[in-house]
Amino acid sequence: MYLLYNATFYTLHPAQPTVQALAVGNGKILAAGAVEEAEAALPVHAKRIDLGGLTVLPGLTDSHLHLQHYSLGLQYVDCETPTRAECLQRVKRQAQKTPVNTWIRGHGWNQNVWEEGFGNAVLLDEAAPNHPVYLTAKSLHAAWVNSLALQAAGIDENTPDPPDGRIQRDESGKPTGILFESAMGLVEKIIPEAALPQVRQAIEAAQPHLWSMGLTGVHDFDRRQCFLALQELEQAGLLKLRVVKSIPLENLEEAVELGLRSGFGSPWLRIGSVKCFADGALGPQTAAMLQPYEGSVADTGILFLDSEEIVEIGQRAAGSGLSLAIHAIGDRANHEVIQAYAQLRQFERQQNYPHLRHRIEHVQALHPDHLALLAQHDIIASMQPIHATSDMDIADRYWGKRARYAYAFQSLAALGVRLTFGSDAPVESPNPFWGMHAAVTRQRHSGYPSPEGWYPQERLSLQQALEAYTLNPAYTAGRENESGKLQPGFYADLIVLEEDPFHISPQRLFEMRPLKTMIAGEWVWER
Repeated sequence: MYLLYNATFYTLHPAQPTVQALAVGNGKILAAGAVEEAEAALPVHAKRIDLGGLTVLPGLTDSHLHLQHYSLGLQYVDCETPTRAECLQRVKRQAQKTPVNTWIRGHGWNQNVWEEGFGNAVLLDEAAPNHPVYLTAKSLHAAWVNSLALQAAGIDENTPDPPDGRIQRDESGKPTGILFESAMGLVEKIIPEAALPQVRQAIEAAQPHLWSMGLTGVHDFDRRQCFLALQELEQAGLLKLRVVKSIPLENLEEAVELGLRSGFGSPWLRIGSVKCFADGALGPQTAAMLQPYEGSVADTGILFLDSEEIVEIGQRAAGSGLSLAIHAIGDRANHEVIQAYAQLRQFERQQNYPHLRHRIEHVQALHPDHLALLAQHDIIASMQPIHATSDMDIADRYWGKRARYAYAFQSLAALGVRLTFGSDAPVESPNPFWGMHAAVTRQRHSGYPSPEGWYPQERLSLQQALEAYTLNPAYTAGRENESGKLQPGFYADLIVLEEDPFHISPQRLFEMRPLKTMIAGEWVWER
């Protein structure tokens, strides 16, 4: 049991925004207020911790990441390089220390920042002649492979494009080594999967990385293997993150048969929403748009699900109390999802079903006429502010003037839409302070593109950004009465900071790192 005092405690409780002290016991906050009040809630032998004038915030939650991919990715080749040559050099170094014929995996390349654009199989063959290579793009919507990987997957000039995917080919029709969307699966399915013990070990090893950034909770969008690993960690008492676990669309029938509901689970691990994909991504121009991409006459991306299909899925899920989380990036995909959610709201009322906490993942490009519909139908906007600053140049290039309503944080917030923020790690860093910096400044760390930021009218206040990493993720997960605030009865999940983020230049937010992180009343990490 602890008395924490002599700090600025930001509670995020509107009735008591700051307090002087917290009493912590049995994994929860027992009292919050003046030092005497907090002290009165504790036995005499409780440990007193003088925090020396530091700042305390509720623990932060990343509302959209891929925990297994992120954790395993800490062991992959880092392909997020300023030049293609540097990426190839890193692959070469990895090949030199990897047994022959073993797969080399990497992540993070982005052809849009490389002067030469996309790589090809021949370049990878030179870097790693004796290893099959599979490198995922930063967007996770494209892959770069070498000839050994193409051969292993049986991909040649006669291989047709799979549904919802594309094999990039040269003038003679030969595959170049770049695979888009579902075509990635042709190679991915033959790569030996990480065994369960490896996934479990990787997630356990990744936890301190996340704590060190201030994360005490995550909403995970990986699959069965990840769920199994999380259950094993929890049973062993080793899971020290609050995890909300999505259900992939392909497992909806099994989930309904079992009677799983959103929100079911333990304080550490609970069921989230059913995850679906309505379209692709901006980088490879597979996000579904209402009008063609700039410079194109007919290319409007790829729509994977229309509103009718979503309604059918949603009705099946709603009967079991399962909410939906739908990936939608282009303005057409977002419109289809919003239309579907409008019909599902009606269905919930007619059937007397609970008002489920449906979410759209990414909400990157919206038609201005559709912004208000998210508030009208109480749809949660699960967004990644760091995408705005990473993507600003390609959004301008491919969407032109439509980028005005891309990553429209303030427009949505002003209409009353609940924003819940994440990173899509390993697509981006899961560091929530990088996300807050992007949301508040609309700038990269260098200050690019200008002192005002990109479409500055979409900047948020720090308070709004902080709520999108605390209160709103808790609400989205059905945990608003136990998590996201520092008030009595809530989990003692908190972070201690050296500086007060409300009293520094917003341009410095990305530099912030916790000194200490507490989860369930236990100090799990200290700098």
